[in-house]
Amino acid sequence: MDPIGASAVMVAAMLFATKGIFAKHLYDMGVSVEAVVTVRAVLALPLFWWFAIYREGLRKILDTPREALIAAAAVGALCYYFGALIDFIALTMIDASIERVLIFSYPAMVVIVTCWRDRAWPSPAVTTATLLTYLGIFFTMGGFDLIELKANLLGAMLVIGSAMTYTVYFLISEKYTRQIGSSRFALFAMTAAPACLVPHFLWTQDVGSLSEISASGWALLLALGVLCMFFPALLQAEGVRRIGAQLGAVLSTAGPPTTVVIAWLTLDERLNLWQWLGMALIVLGILALDLARSRGALVATPSSSQ
Repeated sequence: MDPIGASAVMVAAMLFATKGIFAKHLYDMGVSVEAVVTVRAVLALPLFWWFAIYREGLRKILDTPREALIAAAAVGALCYYFGALIDFIALTMIDASIERVLIFSYPAMVVIVTCWRDRAWPSPAVTTATLLTYLGIFFTMGGFDLIELKANLLGAMLVIGSAMTYTVYFLISEKYTRQIGSSRFALFAMTAAPACLVPHFLWTQDVGSLSEISASGWALLLALGVLCMFFPALLQAEGVRRIGAQLGAVLSTAGPPTTVVIAWLTLDERLNLWQWLGMALIVLGILALDLARSRGALVATPSSSQ
């Protein structure tokens, strides 16, 4: 195993995992959800353009096939505008550690959608892993503690909705990154997001509210855009290039536990016994899915509808 690639993937997962922590602190400072999501995307955008031009060249970017450009922009708007917005809204309702665990349910969704798309039944191993993941989601939301379950229900459903948009992004990118590469695909996706977020912000918020953000608030917003969006995206892409998607997905399970630890240290968040069990089941389910994928055991037999 390439130690540089493995380290890159794990660091990326840990940086992604701090997103909710920064957001929680910004909310405590009075910064709105819309401002957090919009400013984060706007601050990261020039860096994605710089990297794409550095890696691909402006001429190659301008010559991108229209179909691939539209596809990247569409899923970028879906995932990093709509999906990000409901995810950050959820962070006003639930703990950052719960959010990070729930968003990690997307690999199970990818398997379900892929089996439906290919009209093939998942293998018993994949079915078991998927059931573990969704049982874990139930427990993370509160499990049989009905008071906790009710308190987390709306926020959790928003995060699961965000995970669904990430699933669509993953499936579309899988096709078009083979055609135009990951840097150009990410560039168009990340350009479409602020193109939607900025009008949304101008429509719903007072621009003058940005002047009320303190210097420390702007520092957190900059960290959110650079450390939690731009750098982890690059590290993840480089790590997956070196060690492959399967091993990369396994190592990225470092993300949820990182959020739990940091949230405990900085936000005094505590998971109850059901939620610890849920987190363990989700991580176990994802590991089992990736093991099945690496063995080529995702599909058992074609369905009769083929």
